[in-house]
Amino acid sequence: MRLDREWISARIPHAGRMCLLDEVLDWSADGIRCRSGTHRRADNPLRAYDRLGGACAIEYAAQAIAVHGALVAPAAGRAARSGYLASLRDVTLGALRLDDIDADLICEANRIAGDGATVLYEFSVAADGAAAARPPLASGRAAIVLHGERRFG
Repeated sequence: MRLDREWISARIPHAGRMCLLDEVLDWSADGIRCRSGTHRRADNPLRAYDRLGGACAIEYAAQAIAVHGALVAPAAGRAARSGYLASLRDVTLGALRLDDIDADLICEANRIAGDGATVLYEFSVAADGAAAARPPLASGRAAIVLHGERRFG
């Protein structure tokens, strides 16, 4: 089964244009890697003043984290739970803007720790292909606070 934009949109609280990820490239119990080209779209809902700022990469990472949660919960015999981004640590931004990057974005998130109430991830967002040799567009750690079961789609 291909984990594409339609599949993703049905499992995270971001639908329509706000679903920023195009597909899941691979995932495991510990992490996920997703691809997106939506940063180049003129109708990206995060654009302001005709540009997409570099800090928006954090939202791309947060959506990859949400998708990871939707994938690992059923694999572990649990219902997927919604959550919210509670804090960011050690965030580094490597670009002022994203909309002028020709390559697709590769969003990676790796689970560091977690319990029944919170989960901690390391994340990075980078340009795919030859542009990937440069530093990530964004990286850091994100703490997610979990609450009730997800009801999307």
